[in-house]
Amino acid sequence: MRILLADDDAKLGNLLKHMLEKEAMQVDWVVRGDTAIDYALYSAYDVIILDWMMPGKTGIYVCDHLRKHRYQGAILMLTARDAVSDRVLGLDIGADDYLVKPFEFSELLARVKALSRRSSVKLKEDILQIANLIINCSAHTVIWEQGEIQLSVREFQLLEILAQNRGQVVPREVILDRIWGLDASVSSNNLDAYIRLLRKKLPNQGGVEIQNIRGLGFKLEAHDVL
Repeated sequence: MRILLADDDAKLGNLLKHMLEKEAMQVDWVVRGDTAIDYALYSAYDVIILDWMMPGKTGIYVCDHLRKHRYQGAILMLTARDAVSDRVLGLDIGADDYLVKPFEFSELLARVKALSRRSSVKLKEDILQIANLIINCSAHTVIWEQGEIQLSVREFQLLEILAQNRGQVVPREVILDRIWGLDASVSSNNLDAYIRLLRKKLPNQGGVEIQNIRGLGFKLEAHDVL
């Protein structure tokens, strides 16, 4: 199960990430609301655990923004606010469940599992066919009519995020955060280097093109191959 945890409380965030990972869950932890929006819109999660109060954007804003952009994944709101009106507000703007701090981890875990079971959304495609390329996201393989294309782990991750969002511009900062993490000392120049390596390995007859959208990021487009 893949979880996005958005909470700026360092102590609680570290604890929840550790405990959820002990339950064999993959956890991405962010501390800003605007970062949570980027992660949610450009990645696939079973459940988003969203704190009410965060820098950047509040959890309420994030939840409302995601729903207005047709995000259909499960959202669990965390908050110290226990007034009925606050709970109603959280649910009205699109949260699936609501948990008041302080709480027991066992209750959080049960709610996360229940939300995951109820969610019938196919969060991401496992096998992508784009032009003449077949990308298997589980097996981490890229096949075309002449055989398999050998990619490094980072190159495959880069291709996958662009392929999952094909036809859309994926911002540089989203790619850097998603692949290397918030704390990694990887520059935009490093990303450009990986893009160049990936372009060299993708065959001209593969029918895909990685476009550099100046000042924004990168976009993967498919085109007809003669």
